[in-house]
Parts: sequence; structure tokens; C-alpha cells
Amino acid sequence: MNAFEIVGGKPLKGEIIPQGAKNEALQIISAVLLTEEKITISNIPDIKDVNKLIELVSDLGVKVERINQDTYTFEASKINLDFFQSEAFRAKGGSLRGSIMIVGPLLARFGKAAIPKPGGDKIGRRRLDTHFLGFEKLGAKFIYDKKTNFFNVDASNLKGAYILLDEASVTGTANVVMAAVLAKGETTIYNAACEPYLQQLCKMLNRMGAKITGIGSNLLKIEGVKKLGGTEHRLLPDMIEIGSFIGLAAMTESEITIKNVHFEELGMIPEVFRKLGIKFELRGDDIFIPSQKHYEVDTFIDGSIMTIADAPWPGFTPDLLSIMLVIATQAKGNVLIHQKMFESRLFFVDKLIDMGAQIILCDPHRATVIGLDKKVKLRGIEMTSPDIRAGVSLLIAALSAQGTSIIYNIEQIERGYQNIDVRLKALGADIKRINVTNKTGH
Repeated sequence: MNAFEIVGGKPLKGEIIPQGAKNEALQIISAVLLTEEKITISNIPDIKDVNKLIELVSDLGVKVERINQDTYTFEASKINLDFFQSEAFRAKGGSLRGSIMIVGPLLARFGKAAIPKPGGDKIGRRRLDTHFLGFEKLGAKFIYDKKTNFFNVDASNLKGAYILLDEASVTGTANVVMAAVLAKGETTIYNAACEPYLQQLCKMLNRMGAKITGIGSNLLKIEGVKKLGGTEHRLLPDMIEIGSFIGLAAMTESEITIKNVHFEELGMIPEVFRKLGIKFELRGDDIFIPSQKHYEVDTFIDGSIMTIADAPWPGFTPDLLSIMLVIATQAKGNVLIHQKMFESRLFFVDKLIDMGAQIILCDPHRATVIGLDKKVKLRGIEMTSPDIRAGVSLLIAALSAQGTSIIYNIEQIERGYQNIDVRLKALGADIKRINVTNKTGH
């Protein structure tokens, strides 16, 4: 098993280019199943979750060709529907939460699909009800087989419908949109997610011949068409990486330029960093973060403690809350971090407390951080990455800490961050990959 060994406390400097967006990639690659024509996708990140999905669609019969480092063509002219019932599909589909995204396209085009109960992060319950309730409204019938852990879905007669989603789920919305584009009649989706990545999917589908209106709002209308064609698509930069690098610069007092960020697609992310006192400037489409010795948390107008909470887009993304929590440990002032969507994402704070951070875990959803104003540096320890975002947060903490840290289970980090050690080294980070015996107790 691999681990990262990090010697912290060193300021970094230089430019870094964010990878293509992981969450967009999972939707866009799944959408290639909607047509038999060729689709070219560029800026695909070379990370485990995305590579697993590419491998999965290839096993289904999609002809996949890698054009260069980040560009692929996909041609789904021949799909092997029998692969659904195989042990190989159970193993691969069950280990990848993103595998749920292939269900909508397969229902739309072939009228049936099966999916093993997906895996992914251990960050609490992540319901799939939204996906299946949406499919049911379109006329699909599904059966969950407890013995095999498979969802079997029959959708031989999909018809447009009015769908009020029970939650503004990004993957749920995307899945239902992909199922609806080939359904008969008009589908209305209310309480739809409106994240930039979902907007990207809808724009791509329209280029393929779909008829989707209301893009960017929470009310989508989809007029079903009989067939979709090929297209070309480029993924947005990953907003979670961009936020991670802003946090890294603040914690390590580094001067970093993040290139080509598509600033207009970042929503309120930059503003939330400003609330923690982090300075940066926009230079063209690059974010420049100067070296900062101190950053001070804002308070509310009445002087009460700042609260940072996640919410559906255009609210603040839950994927960056663990980053904000780590940054707050070295801020001047106090902040309440409120993780509304997932009940286990704050459980990594015990590692930060071991490093010397002043944090009160109020309950599974809330943590109060008492900022140290960089007067007391965090100290290096051994720790294990519980999930992608917490893992990167601990990595940022380690890079700012005094002494040496070792992070185990880095496979979780690498599910979402491409060549992160190599890219950090290029900025001057003292990080190396080491091989260790299995460690889970830290």
C-alpha cells in the first residue's frame, strides 16, 4: 500500500493548472451511451474514478480510443446488454459510485438496465431514491434483488412526465435528464440541480440533438426526440481542485497562480474564501493568491460568529467544506462549519485535533473551529485518509504543519486528484510516495 510522506512548513510558489472536473466527467462519459455516433471528450482527468468508468463503458461494448493525454473518442454503436448480469460487471459497478450514471442513458436507448448497489466514499448515506423515483415517473419499473445486490430496471415504454425531485441531486437530475431525452413527449423536472456540470451536460445533449430548455435554472423542460447524434465536448476545470489550491496557498503562506479557472463558473466559492479573510486577485482567467502571513474571519453584521454551510447550487458546494474547516484552523477568529448534506464528512477532525487544531465537534454535522492565527503551527502526525475531500484537507494540513506527516490510504485521494504529489512537488512541496504495510489504525 502507498502512503504520502510530507515534510511541512515550507512555502510553495508557482503556477498550477486544475484538472478537468471529475463530477462532470462521470456524467458526460455516461452520456456517450445515448448515441451510436462518435463523441470526442477533452480535458478528461486521469484519476481512478473516471478511469474505472471508461473501463466499464468499454466492457459494455463502447469503442474507446485515447487520442492524447486528456482526449478520448467514444463510439457506442454496439452494446453488450448481457454484460449486465456478469460477475465482472458486479465487481466493477459495485466499486464505483459513478456507475449509477449509466442507468439513465441505457434505459433511454435500450429500455432496460441493471446496476449493482454502488460503492464510493464512506461519508454517510447517499440515497439513490431520487434516481429511481424519477425513472418510475417516466414509466420505468425496477426491482431490487437483495441476494445479488442488483437493481434491475425495465423501461420499455418511457413517456414524458412532470417530475418534482425530492432533492436537488446533481447525479439524480443528470440521470433523469438522460433518461428523458429519448422518452416520448415532454418531461418537466422541477427542483432540478443547476450546477455548472449539469448545465454542461444539458448543453452537450442539445448539441447532440436533444431539446432541453431552462438550462441553469431549477425548472428543466425536455421534449423527447427519437435519436441523438455525435458531438465534441470539453470538460470545465474542477472547481473543487481550484478551491483546494486556494486553501493550500493560504495555509502554507504561498504565492500560487491557478491557471484557466473559468471564474464565472465558480459561483460563490471565491466569496466564501474571502469570508475567511483570504486575499486573491483575478488576472485574466487566472486566480493569483499572494503569500499571506495572516487571514481574519469575517463576522456577521451583528458581530456573531461566522457560519459556513453547504447548500445546493448556487449555494456553497459540500465538497469544499472540509477544506474550509482546515483553513479556519489557522485563521484569526472563529467559525462554525455546518455540513448539512452528509452526516460523516466531519469525522476526520480528530486527526486535526491530534495535529494541534482547536476544534469542537458539536455533532455529526457541525464543528466549531477556534482559529490559531498561525501563532501555533499544526504538528506532523501519522493519519489515514477516510475519503477524497477529507484526504486532501489532511494533505493541506500536513503541508502547513511543522515536522513530518504520513498519510495512509492515499488511494482515496487519488480517486479524485490527478498526480497530486507530482504537481505539488513542482510548486516546491516536500512530498514523496512511500510503500508501507497495511495501516488502518490511525
